[in-house]
Amino acid sequence: MVFGIRKHIQDHLVERRIRRSRLVTKDGHCNIEFGNVKYGNHFAFLVDFWTTFVEFRWRFVLFFFIASFTLSWFIFSLLWFWVARNNGDLTWQNPPSNHTPCMWNVYGLTTAFLFSLETQTTIGYGVRAVTPQCPGAVALIIIQTLIGALIHCFMCGIIVSKISLPKKRAKTISFSEMAVICPKKDFLCLMIRVANLRKTLMIGSQIYGKLLRTTVKPDGETIIMDQVNIEFRMDAGKDNLFFVCPLTLYHVIDKASPFFEMAVDTLRKQEFELVVFLEGTAETTSSACQVRTSFIPQEIMWGYNFLPIISRSKEGKYRVDFSNFSKVASVATAHCAYCFHNIMGHHLPSINAIDNVGFEVIDILE
Repeated sequence: MVFGIRKHIQDHLVERRIRRSRLVTKDGHCNIEFGNVKYGNHFAFLVDFWTTFVEFRWRFVLFFFIASFTLSWFIFSLLWFWVARNNGDLTWQNPPSNHTPCMWNVYGLTTAFLFSLETQTTIGYGVRAVTPQCPGAVALIIIQTLIGALIHCFMCGIIVSKISLPKKRAKTISFSEMAVICPKKDFLCLMIRVANLRKTLMIGSQIYGKLLRTTVKPDGETIIMDQVNIEFRMDAGKDNLFFVCPLTLYHVIDKASPFFEMAVDTLRKQEFELVVFLEGTAETTSSACQVRTSFIPQEIMWGYNFLPIISRSKEGKYRVDFSNFSKVASVATAHCAYCFHNIMGHHLPSINAIDNVGFEVIDILE
């Protein structure tokens, strides 16, 4: 019991440390902080206020939504109260019986607030109304109506923009939790799997990767987060993917690849992060979106291959079995990329070296 709790705590601490150390999380969020930003640069967010409001969290948007309407109602209620007071309409001013008020049934702050709310929301109960006695009241009702319309348009636009953000479409695109390295058509390849969970297509889909690592130049200069391009492709090409079903994309590990110098027993000792990007245009909304994920050395399995997930039913329909989306099976693979190109024969992976207990490894039935 105690051993299980201790192991659970250790696994949680390891996972937390890995999450902190990676630049891009598995769900695509960037783990980066900005410090020592000049005070004047903060005003740039106010200049681009639309983007700032759209990027606010929902709780702040709802707060501004409620606050903007409530505050505008209250401010105009004070103005209506001032108009009624100047005309002697209030109860404590004891207006004569033949007195014509600026607004019917506005004789205090509470009724002024109700009149302001009814005016801006165009409720119109018919109990309170402006009379032609005060030109200032007529001008004020025009001003409040225009300002209320602007607030309505702005807040509705913010909410619609947040609901239709392209990153919401990205939630229905899923990457495999792990990447694998195995032979593919006479090449040693690093492969990942990506799936579109909607039946609508992503038009003009393109995928590419960046390898992030710290490098030291011969002159001693240290480059933190040095970026190296990683090219992913399919047999049909790398551009305009037909993204109607899950795809397995691969990167050829040749002499130009940064993975060429790595081996099965040194991969886990490396310090790098492979960030994968998928870009495309949503067919339904015609909005461009980008999906991101990342893989660290502990999430790359050497000597494994993904299980097939596409089959054909008796009715002739194509079927995708997502239960095998992240399942892998061991395959004979060379110890390193140099061995693959120069030494004949491959071997099965060492269980102690690269097995990952988070995956269910099953045999493929012939």
